[in-house]
Amino acid sequence: MTHIADTDAPPARLYLASASPRRRELLTQIGLAHEVLLVPAPPGEDEPQHDGESASDYVRRTARDKALRGRDWMRAQSLAELPLLAADTTVILDGAVLGKPADREDAMRILRALSGSVHEVHTAVAVCAAGEQLLEAVSITQVHMRELSDDEIGRYCDSGEPFGKAGAYGIQGLAGTFISHISGSYTGVMGLPLFETSNLLRSAGIPIP
Repeated sequence: MTHIADTDAPPARLYLASASPRRRELLTQIGLAHEVLLVPAPPGEDEPQHDGESASDYVRRTARDKALRGRDWMRAQSLAELPLLAADTTVILDGAVLGKPADREDAMRILRALSGSVHEVHTAVAVCAAGEQLLEAVSITQVHMRELSDDEIGRYCDSGEPFGKAGAYGIQGLAGTFISHISGSYTGVMGLPLFETSNLLRSAGIPIP
């Protein structure tokens, strides 16, 4: 299957090139009918950062690449040509990208590094619109995480929540109690900044309720 559609839902107005349930929930939150496009990913869990590439440039490039791969896949599968949305979220600490943890030990390492720190969450959004048009935006949020004990980090890892998440935490889940303050977009930290996303979609000709 190349895409997931809800037969009881209104006709989709765009494809979401992401398997993230959080991104799907956020689009549903703003009343935007969509279909999930299951685009084959390149080898590896995360795309590698290029030599000399800044963390900020990395997240923009990966979102753009996801969108372009999705558009190529949509056309290869002869699907209806709808606007296509892709996003990428990266946690950045002292200029370094903290990706998804490989295992429990890696999650512990990442959370120890974030404990008591101020880090940034960059979420880049890319929309392939009519023809070859590509629209892009990025949300940058500063996140203050309180000091965490090793026992807290261990219990959190035991919950399974850190896995599959950039920076080994999800602000919308149990880790919400770790965050003392943010400056920026809460939905951007979740994985899809609704302000920037809605502006891009309007520019692509999709009205937002």
